[in-house]
Amino acid sequence: MRRLILTILFLSAMNTILGMVNSKNNESPLFYLTREPKIHSEHPPVIILLHGIGSNEKDLFSFADQLPDKFLVISARAPHAVARDSYAWYQVDFSKGKPVFSEEQEAESKNIILQFISYLKDKYSIDENEVYLCGFSQGAIMSYVVALTNPDKIKGIAAMSGRILDEVRPFIAPNEKLQHLSIFISHGVNDGVLPIHYAREAGAFLKMLNLNPTYNEYPAGHTINDEMFHDLMNWLKTK
Repeated sequence: MRRLILTILFLSAMNTILGMVNSKNNESPLFYLTREPKIHSEHPPVIILLHGIGSNEKDLFSFADQLPDKFLVISARAPHAVARDSYAWYQVDFSKGKPVFSEEQEAESKNIILQFISYLKDKYSIDENEVYLCGFSQGAIMSYVVALTNPDKIKGIAAMSGRILDEVRPFIAPNEKLQHLSIFISHGVNDGVLPIHYAREAGAFLKMLNLNPTYNEYPAGHTINDEMFHDLMNWLKTK
């Protein structure tokens, strides 16, 4: 009897783990992790977490359980491998001072993310009018790219320690199609990877588009600290 009980407990634990980890299959364009909504909804809103270069889907998923209960939380793995357990949305070279990146891979990743959103809609019956992207560093850049060029697919974005690519600006949707976007920006003033001027330029540019982002600077580097996360949570709780 004791062995049977232990077996049942083991299988139950495995089912819980497997319910959180979703490998890429013939349907999904990306590997991902999930946290189911804690408040049941027929069509849940969704937060898609997009990690930075050199990381993976486990990174931002570390705080998934703390995100607001109503959301389905999805943490996606970028499609381009750079090393073992290390991925990127596109290759980038920082050796020349200003980041030089693969525009082809950036465009490819944008399309993959859009396909991934369609996949999530079919698989989880998400509310297609309540899709939020939450990205750090390169993931924040991709959040800008997807939202500003395809605003009909996105309700809002949280861009943490990112920038708006100059190369993408000619492809941004007309102003009238952007006005529903809700945008949260956080950035450390001591960021040595993507300096603070990128965030300030993004904030100013968004205001030129008649958008009103929630903008915050912190005495921090290229990171997500407790204060940043607290402000992110407060922003999400209003959605």
